[in-house]
Amino acid sequence: FLGFGGGKVPDIDLNFSGEYQARAHRHAIEMFGETQVFRAGTIGTLAEKTAYGFVKKYLEENGIVACRAEENRLTLGCVGTRRTTGQHPGGLVVVPDDKDMEDFCPVQHPADADDSDTITTHFEYHSMEANILKLDMLGHDDPTMVRMMQDLTGVDPHEIPLDDPDTMSIFISSKVLGYENDPILGPTGAVAIPEFNTRFTRQMLIDTQPKDFNTLVRLSGFSHGTDVWMGNARELILSGTASVLETVGCRDDIMLYLISKGLDPKMSFKIMEKVRKGKVKKGGFDEGWEEAMMEHDVPDWYIESLAKIGYLFPKAHAVAYVMMAFRIAWYKVHEPLAFYATFFSVRAKAFDAEYCCAGMDAVKRKIKEIENNKDATAVEQNLLTTLEVCYEFYLRGFHFDTINIYKSDATKFIVTEKGLLPPFVTVHGLGEAAALDTVEKRKGKEFISIEEFAMCCNKLSKTHIEQLKALGAFAGMADTSQITLF
Repeated sequence: FLGFGGGKVPDIDLNFSGEYQARAHRHAIEMFGETQVFRAGTIGTLAEKTAYGFVKKYLEENGIVACRAEENRLTLGCVGTRRTTGQHPGGLVVVPDDKDMEDFCPVQHPADADDSDTITTHFEYHSMEANILKLDMLGHDDPTMVRMMQDLTGVDPHEIPLDDPDTMSIFISSKVLGYENDPILGPTGAVAIPEFNTRFTRQMLIDTQPKDFNTLVRLSGFSHGTDVWMGNARELILSGTASVLETVGCRDDIMLYLISKGLDPKMSFKIMEKVRKGKVKKGGFDEGWEEAMMEHDVPDWYIESLAKIGYLFPKAHAVAYVMMAFRIAWYKVHEPLAFYATFFSVRAKAFDAEYCCAGMDAVKRKIKEIENNKDATAVEQNLLTTLEVCYEFYLRGFHFDTINIYKSDATKFIVTEKGLLPPFVTVHGLGEAAALDTVEKRKGKEFISIEEFAMCCNKLSKTHIEQLKALGAFAGMADTSQITLF
């Protein structure tokens, strides 16, 4: 934690449920004192493309003719200039009791907004990380999901066995989920499982066929690292040069492996530290390191692999993430409806009832449409992820009920007989505030017409009402109260 001989500044990372993050921050401030805890400030700088745009415009406005080399010179001079200041999403800087923040750096409100409560460090954190402690208290979706599934099923996540064979099997095959080798989802059953749900990581599962927890931890290390998997470990594994467990997955692997080969522990630690930050990739090994490794029979492929690495994940991080992922996977296998209700409520930011609730064929069509569109927007990419999960939900024999103006929740999916009841926020463009307002205003009321409902729930626009109507939420209700009276 502090390195050999206390030479490393500790960095403490804690992941909280996003709903709880603010309370965690408050607790840290109470614990260390209001004058000793500050949000870590960030500095937004000018990127090359934007700088180039500025240069072009400047030359144009001033009627200056410049060659390409001069344009590039001016652009490079602007790159990295401070553009704005912000705040780190979860970083808190803690100042020792006998010091003031101003001993290290000035403080400010981010982006000069005097009315904000937040006070951040004025310098970027990296400029003082060698002599001051940072706590990273980030918001995360996984704890939110696990808590919601515990509430829905009554199963305590701590009791879930981390060697459950059925759960382990979905990282190789989807058989236990009731379908096999689907053309859209591929051979694994890892859709919607954090850490392993992207197409990139699912391909990784196909390449390595993990059969135990240890291998999953390696894979998490591969996918979070930079230049660790593609062009490095993947080639070593597929060519048979090394097994999954011999390659470098996390930073700890390097130190432990080198010590086991008989290298000096302090040197092993230093090699690990330089490799994990990508310093070896940039500037090569320190003098004598390669010779020391060769003397102790460290294979050439291993040394070459180290020299390619840009960034490496710490093992404790990978283990924590994979434990979370495995628990979530257990619910997917054994408590499917609770799992899907939670996934769609917490993770699926792009759930759109118009496409997702239209049945399996419609979902399939939309997936194909987005896949074949080279210019798909970020929103469509998010929708694609959600559609894959909807497709699997249908594959496993479940269905979505029609949105119901009396029963649907504002933001959470409700488990019903063999299916799920979507909330109001799944209506395209209907925000959380309007959904919560609608649920509040409908309490204890019986509506005789769509008109009456629209007048009562006045945060809903005409478009929202039309969409609810199209989705069948008003089942057989008259348009206006007048018709009903007659």
